[in-house]
Amino acid sequence: MQKRVFLSSILSVMVLVTSSCSSTHSAVSDTHDQADTFETYNRAMFKFNYQVDKYVLKPLAEGYRAITNQYARDRISSVIANLKEPLYATNNLLQGEFTDSGMSLARFAVNSTLGLAGMYDVAEGWGWPRKKAGFDSTLAKWCIKDGPYIILPILGPSTPRAAVSLALDSAFNPLYWATYNDANVKDKVMYSYAAVSGIVTRESVMDIWDDLERNSVDFYAAMRSAYLQNRGQSGCYNDENAQGTAAYDFDFGIEDEDMTYQDMENN
Repeated sequence: MQKRVFLSSILSVMVLVTSSCSSTHSAVSDTHDQADTFETYNRAMFKFNYQVDKYVLKPLAEGYRAITNQYARDRISSVIANLKEPLYATNNLLQGEFTDSGMSLARFAVNSTLGLAGMYDVAEGWGWPRKKAGFDSTLAKWCIKDGPYIILPILGPSTPRAAVSLALDSAFNPLYWATYNDANVKDKVMYSYAAVSGIVTRESVMDIWDDLERNSVDFYAAMRSAYLQNRGQSGCYNDENAQGTAAYDFDFGIEDEDMTYQDMENN
């Protein structure tokens, strides 16, 4: 049980905390309009999570980088990215993006077979781009408010909507359903996936993380700002001025490295 909690914690803090380093959307979230209501608590929890990263997560990511080359890391990252296609298909469907939903399913089928279990993004080479969509963007489309910014123990930067979305997203991993009937196998597969995915994610943002920390007067404030900017506006169907919500990017820094079919042929 302790092993399961530990591995889950590794994935969660890597995914949530490191995603805050990204600033891929210039729009302002509805959360930006709210004060940091729980700032005293948030800063204390941020310090705790920082120590977890310093002594556990970052060393694991550094070790991963040391024993692999860029090509190997790209292949592993591509496999992880491919496993998210069913999630994208589901949420594009829930958002009424039927073409994008179908494309996500097609991408998963093609890359899982011709792309050798997702190691290569064959579909991208065919002109089928990834259409990212998670439950966070779906709930935003359904006009569910983000809620206040809060630092969760181990899990890191979040909002109520983001926390719920993360739990929903995790249920759409194909590995979970492929091993569902055998609890022992399922546990081994899912926690192994959690550990690998977490380490890969942390390694992918290592340089950006270090640069942000090095150039920040207040690292907590810088991380909060980056996290909220990455979330974008609500994208509510009833908001004509909304510019859309950036998909909650669990694989920040991963998908841009996916290799196309042409790249595969050249290797």
